[in-house]
Amino acid sequence: MSPKTIGFIVFDEMAAAEMSAAAEAFTRAHVPTNYGCQCGCYNVLTVGLTTDPCISSGLMVKPTAQFENAPELDTLIVCGGEAIRAPTLCRKIAKWVNFRAPTTRRIATLGTGIYALAATGLLDGREVATHWRFGKDVAARFPRLRVHSNRLFVRDGPFYTCAGGTSVVDFSLALIEADFGRTLALKLARELIVHLKRQGNEEQYSEPLQFQVESSDRFSDLAGWILCNLREDLSVDALAQRACMSRRNFTRLFHKNFGKTPAEFVAGARMTEARRRLLVPRTSLENIASSLGYKSADVFSKTFERFVGMRPSTYRARLGVVAGARSKDEGRRIELTAVRAEEGEQMNVSLQMLSANYLDQGSFTIRVAGWPKETEVCPNARSYRAHNLRRMKRQLKMNSDAHSTHLN
Repeated sequence: MSPKTIGFIVFDEMAAAEMSAAAEAFTRAHVPTNYGCQCGCYNVLTVGLTTDPCISSGLMVKPTAQFENAPELDTLIVCGGEAIRAPTLCRKIAKWVNFRAPTTRRIATLGTGIYALAATGLLDGREVATHWRFGKDVAARFPRLRVHSNRLFVRDGPFYTCAGGTSVVDFSLALIEADFGRTLALKLARELIVHLKRQGNEEQYSEPLQFQVESSDRFSDLAGWILCNLREDLSVDALAQRACMSRRNFTRLFHKNFGKTPAEFVAGARMTEARRRLLVPRTSLENIASSLGYKSADVFSKTFERFVGMRPSTYRARLGVVAGARSKDEGRRIELTAVRAEEGEQMNVSLQMLSANYLDQGSFTIRVAGWPKETEVCPNARSYRAHNLRRMKRQLKMNSDAHSTHLN
């Protein structure tokens, strides 16, 4: 396996913490080879306007390449930092990114790096994520962008934009998962001591952080403890005892400070986490219910329906998350890659997600790992589509190398 080359555009006064956090995640990604050793998944480079060292936050980063002689890159990442908002530097970086875009598989930005990428015009009409502090300014300077200033990161075609800060770790893990699968991404998350691997559509100003910011000293650590112990007894009596208060006084002060009862906060925290866990393939409702402190899957399902308006199984089906059927040969998976004929854009999908979301958007070729031939799906003929999907499902069940479908 040849490592994928990732290039970080660096400059003086960049956000060094964001760059180093992302580079560390990519550098630690390794997969086993047939010879019993580990192979690095990525070759990480730093690219500067020149090869002169870049200084930021007291750290010195010497570019391994410069714009004039940089090698071909699989992924190009524009770092953030206050300096990139300056017109001169922004124009230079934008010009080079525009030049490299046709030969680069994906282009990403960290934090304020979006200013340079937006200046190329490549993001016009696309969805982007930016740090909440710069959301209004980005929207004003680049009115053709569809700005999301409360998401962690967004993908639109080959372009990825990240809000910056600590979300660059979640963003890097998402790219690694897209390239090498969820197992490796979760392994890295544990190695990097990530409390929770977040998704791109999660809020920058999370409810637990908001709770901590608004809370009094007596409640300051309670939200974090609740989130780390969702499977424990979180009744009003248990929480009041932890806060060293009587039940009545605890409930009164809690509601006075936050406008909701302790029970409502706990239920909301459990439902937020439930949505995340339902997106993980091959997790049973029983395991999710137990991990969130519910007595049974039925109790969890009824509570979820009351909050969300649908059963967990329906929620999963609408998002295309399906539990794969196990076979005798466990440990391998079938990967479906849908390739849009008009755009050549690839995406990993499950059969249900393919049927529900993609087949009405244009002709697709379905590439299945381990199969010698490609199967073309024509969405204009409903009977052919149904027949083709049934045939694919039968082959999945018959293929001894598969125990599940993979949903990215």
